[in-house]
Amino acid sequence: MNTTPDTSHHDTPRGRNTTSRLRRELRREVPSTVGLLADARDFAAMRDYRSFAFDHHDEYADYLHHVDALLRSLAAQGIHTTVALFDPAEYADYCAEHGLDPDSAPTRKRFTAELACGPALPYAGQPVEELLPLLVDAAVRQSTWEYAGALLAGAGECADCGEDIGRASFERASALLHRLVDGAGPGHHHLVCSVPTETEQLIAALHAEAPAEPGGPLRAEGRDQLDFVTVLAAGLALGGTGGLVLRSTTAGAPDRVHGWRLDRGRLAALSAAAVFDAYCTDADTGEPVPPEPGVEYCPGYEVDGPGPHA
Repeated sequence: MNTTPDTSHHDTPRGRNTTSRLRRELRREVPSTVGLLADARDFAAMRDYRSFAFDHHDEYADYLHHVDALLRSLAAQGIHTTVALFDPAEYADYCAEHGLDPDSAPTRKRFTAELACGPALPYAGQPVEELLPLLVDAAVRQSTWEYAGALLAGAGECADCGEDIGRASFERASALLHRLVDGAGPGHHHLVCSVPTETEQLIAALHAEAPAEPGGPLRAEGRDQLDFVTVLAAGLALGGTGGLVLRSTTAGAPDRVHGWRLDRGRLAALSAAAVFDAYCTDADTGEPVPPEPGVEYCPGYEVDGPGPHA
């Protein structure tokens, strides 16, 4: 058998056209990743590299305009494109760690290709100005989840029983989430958990639909449930302060808001008055804000017993 490819067709115009067509078809099957700079400060940091396409007379708005055009061009070619945030500080660390020249387009391409493994979103034709806040939110949620996970991993073992506190707290948080939604009843539920730590405020939000039967699987978007449970578990493991608010929406009825506080490793129900005060106070100024019309401020309900590692 002759295993040498027959390349005679490349000598004709028809053969060259066929080759070009096949390469274009294959190119459509190769995904692309675009690294997006989040703001003007990050853009200014990258302009210090001589090999970067933009120089110091260009504005961040010019950069966004060209990125938007690039994304539309890739989509027009049928290329699936993922967009991720390009952090100049992380890029510099990456180059130092791998001994790479940061002032190099190939190095930037290598770093951008690895960004697809982190917080990234598929391009769906939306303007880049709409895509950017979604990417920032995804990056913040990823950072929150990683930090909360690190807190759980470092919680250690219970001095009394030797149980892994992080694992036990995660299991308790998962059970608590189901009890919270089961107790709220049918409808759409929006939960927000806030846990202050020594270095930052951990906040996680979750939209969930109540299961048809109590104790059944929740209907939640993507990995939001994992993020929420991890942050709540970190609050339980730390044994400090924090809070959780649940807002329920049911067709034909006013929205209901319930609240709890984290207290020594457990969720303690708030009174209706405490829920009202927390929901109708500006978090930044401490000034009261008017209550929302059509919203009922309700007490929390019991979902938790004494914390085992308080």
